[in-house]
Amino acid sequence: MRRFIVMLFGLWLVATSAAAQDANAIEDVIGDQLRAFNDRDVAEAWQYASPNIKRLFGSSDNFGMMVQQGYPMVWDNRDVRYLELREISGNIWQKVRVVDPSGTEHWLNYQMIETVAGWRINGVQLLPPEDIGT
Repeated sequence: MRRFIVMLFGLWLVATSAAAQDANAIEDVIGDQLRAFNDRDVAEAWQYASPNIKRLFGSSDNFGMMVQQGYPMVWDNRDVRYLELREISGNIWQKVRVVDPSGTEHWLNYQMIETVAGWRINGVQLLPPEDIGT
């Protein structure tokens, strides 16, 4: 019985360690892309997009234009905080709070996929503002 408990504890440690490594890698990818947008380095930001996103937009210029027009809080971000990392219907989602230059907070859901090149951003959803105090 003691060996069984030790084995379960060992498996739990391995699983939580792997999850923590994935969480750190995901945060790094999102953070690197956000920094690239702040630096106006669209070619660098493009490197963090998934193959699906790259097929959809076709070029880094098209991608950059979409982000600038559709996600201005991503294009110009002042502060970033990583919230929950969740699995929903088999997909990995990282919830992120982004503050734009005017100080307005925005909540985003980043869908992440693991590729041979590492974690990549497969889509972003703008979420409704958080209910404060409820």
